[in-house]
Amino acid sequence: MSRHSAAREASRLDSRLQALDDARGLGEGVLPDQALEEVLAVLDRAGSRRSLSADHTVVGFFGATGSGKSSLFNAVSGAEIATAAARRPTTSEPLAGVWGADGSGPLLDWLEVRNRHHAAAVDGFADEETGLILLDLPDFDSTREANREVVQRMVGLVDVLVWVLDPQKYADAAVHHGFLAPLASHGAVTLVVLNQVDRLPATDVEPVLESLRAILARDGLGQVKVLPTSAVTGAGIDTLRTAIRSVAVQRRAQSQRLAADVSKAGRDLRAASGDGEAAGVAPAAKARLAEELAVAANVPVVVSAVARSYRLESVRRTGWPVTRWLARFRPDPLRRLNLRSTTPAELNRTSLPAAGAPERARTDAAVRAFADAASAGAPGPWRAAIRSAAREGRERLPDALDQAIAGTDIGANRKAWWWGLFNVVQWLALMTVLGGLGWLGVLAGLGYFQMPVPEVPRVEGWPIPTLMAASGMVLGVFLAVTGRVIAAGAANARASRARKRLNKAVAAVAHKLIVEPVEVEVGRLAAFNAALRRAGES
Repeated sequence: MSRHSAAREASRLDSRLQALDDARGLGEGVLPDQALEEVLAVLDRAGSRRSLSADHTVVGFFGATGSGKSSLFNAVSGAEIATAAARRPTTSEPLAGVWGADGSGPLLDWLEVRNRHHAAAVDGFADEETGLILLDLPDFDSTREANREVVQRMVGLVDVLVWVLDPQKYADAAVHHGFLAPLASHGAVTLVVLNQVDRLPATDVEPVLESLRAILARDGLGQVKVLPTSAVTGAGIDTLRTAIRSVAVQRRAQSQRLAADVSKAGRDLRAASGDGEAAGVAPAAKARLAEELAVAANVPVVVSAVARSYRLESVRRTGWPVTRWLARFRPDPLRRLNLRSTTPAELNRTSLPAAGAPERARTDAAVRAFADAASAGAPGPWRAAIRSAAREGRERLPDALDQAIAGTDIGANRKAWWWGLFNVVQWLALMTVLGGLGWLGVLAGLGYFQMPVPEVPRVEGWPIPTLMAASGMVLGVFLAVTGRVIAAGAANARASRARKRLNKAVAAVAHKLIVEPVEVEVGRLAAFNAALRRAGES
């Protein structure tokens, strides 16, 4: 592989690893811890392996008891490495045959392989320039738990996996279900060897190979090479060497193995998450949520109080001065709700009735409906996360809504310009009435005491004092009635403005406590899915 191709492949792997790490971070708190820990383990292994020798390819020989794995290892190595390095009938710990000792030490330390053999060059297979490490590993079906743990660990660490099967147990479910099927994405770095073919009649070799290929296809490894060998007769050894050498000299096995690990981790994370995107937050859904919360927060009660308070205040300021004082005995609706307070909004609280069961049920239903609509289409864990975000905000709604209403300018202390004008005219009308009545009273007093009564000026035959009293009363009544009509219209207008401001305040609270957290979770799912897609790009 050329330097430029290697650089491109490394860059792609960098991007995929970063995307997988992004997906893992986004899934925290949503997906099961075990799934996230497995991804983290893959990332840790990838980081460690990439920091070690890139000039060495690690090939692990895996097999069951009696498969002839160690004998095949020796045959491929061209020497009795397994027998010379450990005096035991079966492999109990990893054994390494190394071609190219320089730089292999830290890599073998990371693999925790203590038994190392500097192998002699084998013509056409490996020498010091090849950078090849063959590992003879314990049996994966060993009765010793420590041996099985070594195999499980090495399955996740080696660059190339060579599965050594024998004609008697090649269909064993333990290897297929426990190892091969879960590593279906690792076909590019997997070889399957049917060893001990010398024990089969020549006519049975091909049928057994076809049967094995069919089983591997069911495992998802239909493209994997299946090589027949015999460590006893040497059949197929050169072919196996060629396959291993081809992988080693290309220097791609490490990146291919890690790329396969990323693909598998991504699929496992997808399986833990599930497929799908959330529908997201629609403007209509936000509007419905704000409407329902406004009703539950008693906005209609406040709006009605604004209108009634304005009408009452109008009567107090523009009514007939002789009777307007009676309005002071009627309580101000806004004052009763503590909405005329000058206390800072963050410290003020209304005296609105506490939310009862119907209001709480309405709030819960509105928040639940909003979360359900936003999470529609999302996989189970993410749907639960979206709903949970909405529920957390719902618990803070009552206080936040009350404070929002208390801090909204509903015009409670604002005076109308026409009140002053009507008030002045009303008092002028009253003074006119009193002036007329006083004039008539003086005339009546003079007549009562038999004193000369001066001639009263007249207009069109009507005495001016009488006209003053009558016109002042008519004007006062007219202003009082007109003031009520104007107050009714102005009260509706002020109530409408108050409704808009209150609804806006409620919508702001709903956005902060419900909509925004839900949008964050929806966006988090979208980012998670995008990261998984990037991680899966090869």
